[in-house]
Amino acid sequence: MDGETTQSPGDAVSQLNRLSGLTRIVSSGLVRDVLRATERDNPRACRLSHEVTTWILLAMGILTDLPIRAVYQHARRLQPGEAIPTRGALCVARQRLGIAPLRALFHRVVRPLTDDQLPGSTLGGLRLVGMDSTKLDIPDTPANEAAFGRPTGGRGDGAFPQVHKLSLVELGSRAELAFVVKPCQRNEAVIAWGLRRHVGPGMLLLADREFFSFPLWQAFLTRGCQLLWRGKTNLVLEPIEVLSDGSYLTKVYPRPRDRTHDRRGVVVRVIKYTLDDPQRVGHQETHILLTSLLDAEAFPAVDLILGYHQRWEHELMFDEQKTHHDPVRPGKAAQLRSGTPAGIVQELYALSLGHFVTQALRVAAARQEPIDPDRISFTGTLRVLRCRLPECASCQPAALALWYRRLLWEISGQTIEPRRPRINPRVVKHQVSNYAKKHPYHRGTPSARKPFLETVVMLI
Repeated sequence: MDGETTQSPGDAVSQLNRLSGLTRIVSSGLVRDVLRATERDNPRACRLSHEVTTWILLAMGILTDLPIRAVYQHARRLQPGEAIPTRGALCVARQRLGIAPLRALFHRVVRPLTDDQLPGSTLGGLRLVGMDSTKLDIPDTPANEAAFGRPTGGRGDGAFPQVHKLSLVELGSRAELAFVVKPCQRNEAVIAWGLRRHVGPGMLLLADREFFSFPLWQAFLTRGCQLLWRGKTNLVLEPIEVLSDGSYLTKVYPRPRDRTHDRRGVVVRVIKYTLDDPQRVGHQETHILLTSLLDAEAFPAVDLILGYHQRWEHELMFDEQKTHHDPVRPGKAAQLRSGTPAGIVQELYALSLGHFVTQALRVAAARQEPIDPDRISFTGTLRVLRCRLPECASCQPAALALWYRRLLWEISGQTIEPRRPRINPRVVKHQVSNYAKKHPYHRGTPSARKPFLETVVMLI
């Protein structure tokens, strides 16, 4: 293999010495534990050991705009006359490592980042989490197309194969807690069954109208979490008790025949409202929320409406991963490099880990001020991390702690103005899309005149 040299086990971070700062979030010991647990701890007599390859993949999740050889260059201070491993050698090292270590590392590292002290993170003591999906273009290879497929439409097949990724996100920090990857044609409500094991007591799970079905609702409810999902307007929701805040209780059933005979029904609470601001998305539409929180005194309808509005943080998380992680190609999806399905999944774990590292730093900087994490720019945090990461030259505790304090201080200065109300119409320029095409009259939409809460009109 190119660049072979004897390496003693455990010196991966000293070899990739520009990545020392990442050990504040992902410790070297944790990486070695994961490699042992996935039976990848056998040392190799070359510079691209499993441990080194794992750290290169972590760097790829942060330096998404760089090819893999450039990532290696960025991660190591090269010595005069030192050869850089070839692209082929790096790709073979990734194949040897496989998916399992990155998946295990993701589940060991990623965790909720917020608590009751941070605004927008909880509702009535329940942690706000969201479930939604997105699609990403991947390299056009026969293997990728066979595994994931490509989108189809009236204008023909899509230009690239795509993966369909469904994510569970902590809305207060926009940290991706779990995700499932499936072929692009798979329905997101079907994929959602793969996220059940990642939810539990103390969570309030938000989801949009495409997810609701009686079996899926019951499946998540049995995990101990509470639910706040949007429902479609064609649902049969006959009131059985009107509550003091204008919401009401009803029953949902597995099938219409069960409704006729009133059997196997489950009581849910329904909140209907509309918006009376012409500048807002959803103006005069009937919005239906279904929730398992039946107590109107403990969880008033207005609080749940505002809580569901936090689901847009999930869209921002996808925007961060798909566009802001690639400064060279603004507005384009994250640059997935792999020509094989296993490589794509491996890269998605690396991308999510890199995103988590950035969010963890953003939240840590917000706690020091203290301010709402939403007031610290994600792109600003990522730029500071990319700039300062090579400056951390040592894993010694004192040097690492000093670098980390300075890093958080600089990130805390990346503040942005309070977020403006979301008023843009849900239209896109992309031709192959289920949404309406963007036309010139959609541009230059004036700002909303009312705060969101003042636009809410309860319906009976």
